[in-house]
Amino acid sequence: MTRKLRIAHLFPDLLNLYADRGNILALANRAKWRNIDVQVTPIRLGESFSILEHDIVLLGGGSDREQAIIGRELKQYVPEFQQALENGMPILGICGGYQLLGKYYAAPTGEKIPGLGILEMATESGTTRLIGNVVIEDPKTGQTIVGFENHSGRTYHSYDPLGIVKVGHGNNGEDQREGVRCHNLIGTYIHGPLLPKNPYLTDEILSLALAYRGLDGELEPLPDDLEHLAHRTMVERLLQGSRSG
Repeated sequence: MTRKLRIAHLFPDLLNLYADRGNILALANRAKWRNIDVQVTPIRLGESFSILEHDIVLLGGGSDREQAIIGRELKQYVPEFQQALENGMPILGICGGYQLLGKYYAAPTGEKIPGLGILEMATESGTTRLIGNVVIEDPKTGQTIVGFENHSGRTYHSYDPLGIVKVGHGNNGEDQREGVRCHNLIGTYIHGPLLPKNPYLTDEILSLALAYRGLDGELEPLPDDLEHLAHRTMVERLLQGSRSG
């Protein structure tokens, strides 16, 4: 059977604060290099769609204003989001898209921006921004994830984190936890080239999506030594910098 994946990129013109489209390119390219057909559907404001007709959903980052717009737009899709989550669809929410998966985001103005509420999670604005390079360790696999964070929100939840913070701030700068995992949903404050910098995480999402669609989720190895070398080099550099103070 031909392996094919359908990726929904939600509101790329609004939720693309740090070029989150690069994550779509990483997914699509690593799939195509393995002869897996990929259909990427950008979904824009006002367009009707079905979450359940896809195999991966990406919500990128956006400003407070854009979060409020998208939160209102997606309210009608909450039951589909819940069903997709429980069915095991890979859902990736980044920065503002991560915050939208929770119950609300309390902005600096005091305005409480409603989220989709598919996770028991809330975000409060802090008085300073949490900015810088990040290294976390995935407690499930022991793999490192590297990237960059820039957020004023402090997110609190009791789910498993995406990783334990080795360098950086994470969800709230307090508990050494970064991101969230729930079923096959991943939320994170690591934006920009999250997936290009972390090929193992990209492959994990592809494998989960194939299995979600009822296909063989095993992925053949790629000649990607350079990608993994770039990952390891960045991790080692940041860890060494943190140790030297």
